[in-house]
Amino acid sequence: MKLRILISNDDGIFAPGLKALAKEMGRLGTVVVVAPDSDQSSVSHSITLTRPLRIKRHGENVYSVDGTPTDCVTLAFHEILRNRRPHVVLSGLNHGSNMGEDVTYSGTVAAAIEGAIMGVPAVAASIVSTDLQERAFVSAARFIRRLVSSIAGRMPSSTLLNVNFPRMPRGGYKAYQITRLGRRVYTDIISAKTDPSGRSYFWIGGEPTWDRTDDTDAGAVGRGRVSITPLTIDMTDRSLLEQMRGWSLR
Repeated sequence: MKLRILISNDDGIFAPGLKALAKEMGRLGTVVVVAPDSDQSSVSHSITLTRPLRIKRHGENVYSVDGTPTDCVTLAFHEILRNRRPHVVLSGLNHGSNMGEDVTYSGTVAAAIEGAIMGVPAVAASIVSTDLQERAFVSAARFIRRLVSSIAGRMPSSTLLNVNFPRMPRGGYKAYQITRLGRRVYTDIISAKTDPSGRSYFWIGGEPTWDRTDDTDAGAVGRGRVSITPLTIDMTDRSLLEQMRGWSLR
């Protein structure tokens, strides 16, 4: 069966990772690209409710939206593809990793989450290095194509896979590991400074230290393997849920 594949991202409509993924996924079916018109990194799952949104057509099945990744997927389902529901939603290829708690900030992961909310299996894909060459995007896109071919018809709806690629190994991306989300700790997260007028201002940043336990996403990437982490949009803590049912509030 030919697939209908919706692709978005948070790096913008002209990002090379997006182009590489769209080109490769064309081998599996019809690709429709709906991506932000500018960089929307770290906007998380925000949706625009306070102004109108505009769609621009760049070519056959290629559109940009002056909004967030979530806006893009929402407009794709309810407007651009309202009579042509996609079989899978892809987001990426992101320039930089999205591991551990960073999935809560990531616009890349948010686009995949929105696809899962719509009841369609979704994949978010990111490459750890930000100094990327075309061959890394091409190899990663080929891996995603094989992954989508393998999961088509097997993944439950309302779930997504978060995929992180390590630095490009010799011979391309082949080795992979099924992982859980790791943890990261930032040091010096707030940098406080003073502007020429004597007013204080702050930068949020810092370098992370990753939990590289064997079964984590960062651990797999650190060993040169592609990390594949299954996520669900149901954030209920089920073990605590059962405990709390036996609690009484005073």
